[in-house]
Amino acid sequence: MMHHFFGTLLLLSLLFSALPAESQQAAAIIPKPQQVSPLQERAVRLNSKSHIYYQAPFASQAAYLQGLIKAQTGLTLPLQQITSNTGSLEGIILLQDAAAVQRPEMYILHSGNKAITIKAQDVNGIVYGSQTLLQLLPLENRRGLRVEPVEIIDYPQYAYRGMHLDVSRHIFPLDFIKKYIDYLAFHKFNTFHWHLSDDQGWRIEIKSYPKLNSVGSWREATLIGHFKDQPARYDSTRYGGYYTQDQIREVIAYATQRGITIVPEIDIPGHSRATIAAYPEFSTHPDTTWNVATTWGMYNRQNNVLAPHPETFQFLKTVFHEVADLFPSPYIHIGGDECSKMWWKASPQAQEFIQANNLKDEKGLQTYFVEQVSEYLAQKNKKVIGWHEILEGDLDSSTIVMNWADAKTGAAAAMRKHPVIMTPGKPLYFDHYQTKNPNDSLAIHGYNPLDAVYNFSPMPDELQGKPEARYIMGAQANLWTEYISSPAKVEYMVFPRMTALSEVLWSDPRQKDFEDFKRRLEQTVIPRFKRWGTAYCTEYADWTIHNQ
Repeated sequence: MMHHFFGTLLLLSLLFSALPAESQQAAAIIPKPQQVSPLQERAVRLNSKSHIYYQAPFASQAAYLQGLIKAQTGLTLPLQQITSNTGSLEGIILLQDAAAVQRPEMYILHSGNKAITIKAQDVNGIVYGSQTLLQLLPLENRRGLRVEPVEIIDYPQYAYRGMHLDVSRHIFPLDFIKKYIDYLAFHKFNTFHWHLSDDQGWRIEIKSYPKLNSVGSWREATLIGHFKDQPARYDSTRYGGYYTQDQIREVIAYATQRGITIVPEIDIPGHSRATIAAYPEFSTHPDTTWNVATTWGMYNRQNNVLAPHPETFQFLKTVFHEVADLFPSPYIHIGGDECSKMWWKASPQAQEFIQANNLKDEKGLQTYFVEQVSEYLAQKNKKVIGWHEILEGDLDSSTIVMNWADAKTGAAAAMRKHPVIMTPGKPLYFDHYQTKNPNDSLAIHGYNPLDAVYNFSPMPDELQGKPEARYIMGAQANLWTEYISSPAKVEYMVFPRMTALSEVLWSDPRQKDFEDFKRRLEQTVIPRFKRWGTAYCTEYADWTIHNQ
């Protein structure tokens, strides 16, 4: 059996090495496909007369692919809708075929003779097949294109593949949010977690409570240097802004075309300083004037919690209903992390509420907030995601847990039958340093180099072979932006670590090989970063987890 395996490997390597250099792209695809088979057929040739044919459900994705091919090669291929007869067509053909393609998000790409066919059962499969096709095309303007004869059968390892972006600490232009979504689509992610509210600013237009924007979206200053510097220094520049609901609809439409779900996050009942700055009556000291936070790290240092007043719960119901009406996502993230209990302990009103509602303690009050908002969102057919601290109390298991602690904590949530998304600080916080270069630009703390990301597994050892392993939905990297004030710095912090995570979540873990990954990164992705003008970290190969 082993001789047969090595013989197959040798044959594949000979097939690939016998092809012209231009035709070896299939061996360098990122993330690595499940199955790549070179074919004994003629290469497909495309020129300006070649069409992109598509069935009606994929009209939007055909236009998307047309734009991608033009941007990459300069060639504009005409679009044409078809019904089902595809036998004699030449060009690129996008087909819905649930019989051949039996998994969600799966695609089968066949390139040979005169046609490239991408079959899928859903929009996401067509998007991923298109992204793979782009990697088979040259990365330069050409009048004619040659695509190697190959069949690729491919599907993701995990159902949830996410990237997060905090726009509260620093806000980014709408065009960059779209570019970030393009980056996710290229890497076959399917979820964009948009962190829209926090102590330092409220970033989504809310019509029902307008002071969230007129007051809560603006802070009077921002920290200069690191949070731990003594003495702390601040600039004197008013900072802020927010995305209008029309802008958010525009981004949602953009993401939908690319097979990406946007999960918005409104963080409660802690991380709410911008809320109580706008509406002090929702705080534990309603007679106090609060400012929108100008520094980072509020936990147990400054009051930023919501008080359990009737008006607070009415506020939460109204705002979450408004957010739910805006976002088509089946999930809404409600935060729930780093909720400081000391302000509730010091509040007679909060203590009375805990007793009156038979809540054991402040952890019980935190759970009460989470369950109230879960009920409000259930009325809109939305499921709740919260950070793992929501498990401090006795919580209903329908809530999805986003675990930023270690694998053991994630496994414990799964054993309690909660669906779990793994986002451990080590190694999936991309606001941590990726090099030990003393001249590297400021990061929050910690060290997560490229190999640490690549070698991560979303599946905790504690769940191996257990039925609860099915509760691990996937994973996500988080980018908190305390020290990231420009789009270029976002790109520097996520690339190429995002590329490594894409393979962790997409590819068969038994095929993982870091040296091979770096080869494909150099061949396929780094040239794209350069063509896109992306400010990636160029020192990624010089730093490993052993540089501790």
